Amino acid sequence: MGTNSITVQPNEYDAILYGHMTPAEAAAYLQDGRVVPRSFGETLRAMYPYPDLPVRLTDFFAALPGGDQRSVRRKVRNWLGSRHCPSNRRDIFAIAFALGLTEQQLDQLLCLSTDYGVQYRDGWEAAFSWFLRNGRSWREAANFYAALPAAPGLDRVSGREASQLTREIRDEMLLAVTLPELEACYRRNLDKFGSLHLRAYYYFELYMRQLVRPAPPWADEEERDYSVETVMDTYLTVHMPSGASRKGYSLVQRLVKQNWPNATSIKNIRLHKEDVPRKLLLLLYVVTENVGVQDAYDEEYAEEDLTVEERLDDHWWTLNALLADCGMAPLDPRNATDWLILYSMCGDPDEAMSDRLEQVIKHMFKNVRE
Repeated sequence: MGTNSITVQPNEYDAILYGHMTPAEAAAYLQDGRVVPRSFGETLRAMYPYPDLPVRLTDFFAALPGGDQRSVRRKVRNWLGSRHCPSNRRDIFAIAFALGLTEQQLDQLLCLSTDYGVQYRDGWEAAFSWFLRNGRSWREAANFYAALPAAPGLDRVSGREASQLTREIRDEMLLAVTLPELEACYRRNLDKFGSLHLRAYYYFELYMRQLVRPAPPWADEEERDYSVETVMDTYLTVHMPSGASRKGYSLVQRLVKQNWPNATSIKNIRLHKEDVPRKLLLLLYVVTENVGVQDAYDEEYAEEDLTVEERLDDHWWTLNALLADCGMAPLDPRNATDWLILYSMCGDPDEAMSDRLEQVIKHMFKNVRE
């Protein structure tokens, strides 16, 4: 899904648009803690605003196979205290069942914690989502799924139409009313299930094609394709420190640096060994300025004819539509990376968005040693 909206913080959006901050000032704005990240505990309490929240979660997880009361209490305490965000998607599904959340709320929690909302091409997630949507229990879902055959796993499909598989399976699942109908739907789609998100790969490949192949087909002289290492160094590093150590990093530095792409991760993604992270998709949007994916300005108007407000608004809707299409969370100005992405779109039309982004990152990490 990934289409549920997150409330925009007008102050943050306006600070980006009307703050007239230089890159150094933007870096200081983030470093000073002016942008407060949206925490898992805060989001969960908004969805379930009742005092028995920790008890319900603890009792539910302790009753699961292998549940230990002491470790469960510690885990729940960390979640609600926002010390840790659950990264195990099945834990987030269990939270939704424990609290009786809606499928849309489950989708929002998944997007907040793991980049992606409900993955309907994952047989387990598709089945358990059906039980949550229909007010059934976790035990019923577990028993039902245990009796189903395992999916072979389809994680490489070419072509734009084929990458609509997730939507097609979701729509079929929505039509299932009874358990026999759900089982029949599952078995019909058995050969289509897979764990990787094909729609995100579609956009990833479009963007990477532009970066790997610097010379267009009609150029007079042929130029050799760039290697992944060259693409990384030329376009995607944008002054981000390469070291793995986080010692001495501030919270916002850790949040921005976390899961930043490198040549190894991009190679694994191209080989369909890993999913496309949301952060990488945002970065590719900025460095390519979405050229070749949606040339929105070619026919009607040029970008230089737009005001800063119009440009940001256009990018806001375009990028949110792309994220929703991939099952990812929409832009959130309380997310430090999203804030940086939006800031990069507010420069002079003659200034590359990636240059603006790079300048902020350079100032943010100026005291960090490689």
